[in-house]
Parts: sequence; C-alpha cells; structure tokens
Amino acid sequence: MNATTLLSRFRRMRGAAVPHHKETADFETTVMPLPREIVLPMQQHIGALCEPVVKKGDHVDVGTLVGHAPRGLSADIFSGVSGTVKAIQPVFYSTGKTDTTVVIEADGAQTVSPDIAPPNVIDRDTLLEAMKKSGIVGLGGAGFPTDVKLAPPNLDEIDTWLVNATECEPYLSTDFREMMEHADSLLHGIRACLKLLGVPQAIICIEDDKPQAIDYMRARTSADDNIEVRALPGMYPQGAENVLVYNVTGRVVPRGKRQTDVGVMLFNVTTMSMIGHFLRTGMPLIKRRVTVTGDAVARPQNVEVVIGTRIRDIVDYCGLAKEPHKIIVGGPMMGNAQIDLDYPLVRQNGGLLVFSEEAMEQPVTTACIRCGRCTNSCPMQLSPIAIKKAYTTQDADKLDKLMADLCMGCGTCSYVCPAKQPLAQTSKLARDFMRAEMARRG
Repeated sequence: MNATTLLSRFRRMRGAAVPHHKETADFETTVMPLPREIVLPMQQHIGALCEPVVKKGDHVDVGTLVGHAPRGLSADIFSGVSGTVKAIQPVFYSTGKTDTTVVIEADGAQTVSPDIAPPNVIDRDTLLEAMKKSGIVGLGGAGFPTDVKLAPPNLDEIDTWLVNATECEPYLSTDFREMMEHADSLLHGIRACLKLLGVPQAIICIEDDKPQAIDYMRARTSADDNIEVRALPGMYPQGAENVLVYNVTGRVVPRGKRQTDVGVMLFNVTTMSMIGHFLRTGMPLIKRRVTVTGDAVARPQNVEVVIGTRIRDIVDYCGLAKEPHKIIVGGPMMGNAQIDLDYPLVRQNGGLLVFSEEAMEQPVTTACIRCGRCTNSCPMQLSPIAIKKAYTTQDADKLDKLMADLCMGCGTCSYVCPAKQPLAQTSKLARDFMRAEMARRG
C-alpha cells in the first residue's frame, strides 16, 4: 500500500467523542505508604523476560537490580523498597500466561543502594548506555524499552521529537499531573535528548481539554526556541501513535513501518519526565503515579505507588464506596479487566478503575445492522465487522487484504456500535492471528 492511499485514510479519520471523566485531574498526587511486600514480575515490558539476579533470603535496597535484561529487547527491573527477598515464584496473568515474580518483604527502612548516582552523560553513546541501566519503558501503556527506542538505525534522520501528552483515555489524569507537578524533570529530559541525540525540535502535544497544562507548558518553554506546545482537538484516540504523527506533522507511517521511518521520535510525556529524573538522580524507575477512580472508589485520586504494589493494597488505600464488580488496569477503552487482586501494578500501568455492578451493566448484543459506524469511526478506516467475519472463518488471506494488522486496539469500534458487537476484541484477535499465520508461512 502506498503513502497516498494511507494518507486518504487519515484524512477521513474521525474517532469518537468519548466522555472524558477527568474528575481526578485537579487532585494533586498523594504518596501511598509502603506496602508490606511487593511483587515484581520479570516481564513488565515488550520483549524478553528478565532473569532474577537475587535469591530467597537476599537483602535488597531501594534501587537494587532484581531482574537483569538479556541483550536485545528487554529492560532491567529494580526494587522500590529495602527488605528481604521472600520468594521467587510464578504468577498467572488474566490472559492465561505465566511469569516469574520476585516477592520482596519490605523492612520500612528504605535504605538506598550505594550504586545509585547520577550517570555521567556527555554524548549520544553515554546517554544510550545510561538508559540501559534506568529500567525505563514506555509509560503510556506499551512498555517498549527506552534504551532500544532511543537507538533506531536511522537516528540521524530524525528531525522531530513528539512528546505525547494527549492522555485521550477517559478517567486517566496521570500525564496531566506529571506536567503540572514535575515540569522540571520533563523539560530536562526533553532538552537532554534533543541536544545529545541531535534532534532539532520537539513538540509537546496536549489535547485542548487541558488548557491549564497548555498554558503552563507554554510558559515554561517560552525561552526554548526548539520546543513547541501544540494544542490538539480532544478526539479519541488522538494519542494513538500513528494518528498523532499524522495530525501533528502530516506524515504517514506506512504499513509495517515505525514512526522513526518517517523521521519522528515519539515518547509519552511521563516517560520523558522519568528520563529527566534518572539523568538528574541516577534512580531507576521504581515507582509511578496511577489514577485510581470509578464509581466504586471511596476516595478517587492520583496516587504514587511503588512498582510491584498489589492491586488489593492500592484499592484498600483508596477505599471502597460500593461493592466492586469489575477492576480494570489501564483505561476503559484499552485497559484489561483484572481477576486477581493480588496481582501487582507494573511499570506501564497508569490507571486502576473500580466499578460497581450497576456501572458495568452488560448491554445485550444484537445482530449487525450494517450502519457502517465502526468503519466511519475507525482511525485507520478499517472495517471491523468484515474483519470479524474473516476471523470467524480463520481466513488469514482475507484478513491480510482487510489490513487487520493495522488495528491499534483502540476500542472505538465497540464503543460506537449500536448492536454492541465485541468488535474491538475480535479485531485484536484477528490481528494477532493474521500476524502469527503470516509468520508461520514465512
């Protein structure tokens, strides 16, 4: 498929006007007390599992390396508490997959590892080397290892750095609070990356429903000739990577390519802030902010938690106003329902939504009425209902023609469907099936 065809698709992009539910945006971040213990899965990122480098009975400090990343696509994992390794055991995901976890019993002392010190970063190579020891991954949900993302083969061809601060998922306000509370770290990260990697400009992309953040970021960057703050329409999924690239730069990411292939580097705003924080302190990624809200939450808030804190502990801290019926990790459009409250919050989780049975009443699914809303709202102008039918018959060739691999999993199709068909779920299943089948064929 050529760029002109894809461009026409984006020109017709509509998305959906979903309710924002940003009631927590004005709530300053609170710090949750240390839990009794934390659970660190060895895969909190896209890529290979980390190997535990501690054993039962070992003492760890804050910032101690717990899981070592193998070479390639992976990211080190560090302890956010001081204490003793209690166990190394398996954990079962809601998807049916298993992982190895390191369970650490906190001693409350929070002694910091003597290895923690600001990295000596003076050029591109030292920046990339430092990032390998940071444990930072994409905090917008993808979990892509930062050190790998910062080193594309065509790094010298990157001319635009996009900072994704759109936060278009309903309910979530972690990125907004990052801009308002940690602008120093954010801007340090942006300026350092532009300078050390030789990228000429950065654009901080914020939806226009966040005027406070737009004004504040513009004031803080008024002396930066190479940093622009761009206000964008509040349309879901404005923050989807390829959509954002086109809406801001007019460039189309071809099928099967990445943003860097069109000269754009794209990072989540909180990820950029964590880069800045690491460069200034040397402390790896061990904690993060999470928005805890939903009609069943007694005290909705943005709370800073140690990575590895169990969902149960976070819910207990915020309290319950109603009997919880469904807990979603992430946002309501792209998040995942969680069945085990003992599962921990991991690096890429920015939301914890708790809803009552009343709020989560399941609509009745009826037959497709051929209204075309799913196609009209799809940012990629795919046909989710046609993809569903092709997936039902396991027709990989048909799915290839329908370009099922372009599905971003944004959930817009399911949201707008009057028949309440599970189109987002089947589109993602179809995408994964098609990719696996094509890989099998070689």
